[in-house]
Amino acid sequence: MNDKKIVKQLIKNIAFFGDAEAKESGRVYKDAYQIAQMLAEEGFTIVNGGGPGVMDASTKGAEAVGGETLAVTFYPKDAPGFEGRYIGNIVDVEIKTTNYIERMFKLLEHADMYIIFRGGSGTVSEFGTAWVLAKLYYGHHKPFILYGDFWPEIIDVLRKHLSLGGDEMKVFEIVERKEDIIPVIRRFEKKMGR
Repeated sequence: MNDKKIVKQLIKNIAFFGDAEAKESGRVYKDAYQIAQMLAEEGFTIVNGGGPGVMDASTKGAEAVGGETLAVTFYPKDAPGFEGRYIGNIVDVEIKTTNYIERMFKLLEHADMYIIFRGGSGTVSEFGTAWVLAKLYYGHHKPFILYGDFWPEIIDVLRKHLSLGGDEMKVFEIVERKEDIIPVIRRFEKKMGR
């Protein structure tokens, strides 16, 4: 069986988490766009929350090369601080949910792994939830990539001040260069295929 078939069986859907306020002219948006484009060319389905910023960038990057896209959305009521569904983020499949919590868990459910970019409190909640689920279900967990050169400092601070270690430090990798993403995915698949 060749590597491409293994990729499609073990990791197919990749969710993008990150800053909803990332501007098209900014580095985070451009990185998300280019990474989604690269992954879509490899046959991965790009999953996001249907909003602006990193979510929009990942959809547009995938769509630019004819890739598959899926969004899990909700239309906020009484949540003026939430971006909601972004009209410009047009995906192949949309799953509508009723609130933020349901949306987050559906995003986690519909992806086989996650890439987490620079973001705000929403990204922190997604990161924390993905991390605790990976720890709880270690061995049957969904891995994730922390993308950006700022992550080592954040992880160092968390390790210094929290009780972290063991398996929970094995469920993610920090990646600072786009070209390292596919090799990291292959390593995750190798571990998952044991």
